[in-house]
Amino acid sequence: MKLLAFAASSSTKSINKQLATYAASLVDGADVEILDINQYEMPIYSQDREEELGHPELAQKFFAKIGEADAIIISFAEHNGSYTAAYKNLFDWTSRIDMKVFQNKPMVLLATSPGPGGAATVLAAAEGSAPYFAADVKATLSIPSFFDNFDMETQALRNPELEDKLRSALAQL
Repeated sequence: MKLLAFAASSSTKSINKQLATYAASLVDGADVEILDINQYEMPIYSQDREEELGHPELAQKFFAKIGEADAIIISFAEHNGSYTAAYKNLFDWTSRIDMKVFQNKPMVLLATSPGPGGAATVLAAAEGSAPYFAADVKATLSIPSFFDNFDMETQALRNPELEDKLRSALAQL
């Protein structure tokens, strides 16, 4: 299985990237690619820019990466209860190529934050909108209080209950 995993965050210290990377490592036999959305930075999307630029090459490359994958893991960071600007912009550009951004790929959607909410608000938004963009969401999981539940030294969940939930979610792929 070719597995694409990424954080919907542009932070170089992203805890969501750590979570996505860890989750991908738990999928036995997968050929894993960890994508960094910073490699797909484009001007802020607008209809005027689309008329001027068409579909930027980076958006096309991102769409192709999704198409090449057999399954996808995304871990969402939450900024003010919503998507990060970096992810939303990449998604907006890509959706203009084809509304079926996720190309019917099986997906596990994750989210985490330092606080007890675990970025559950953005995760719910992502899960709710996913069918409109041809995502086959198999499971979702929010990890609250990341630094309490994730061992930074071993780069693994230390909470056995959350570990079991994550493994169950990934088994759906």
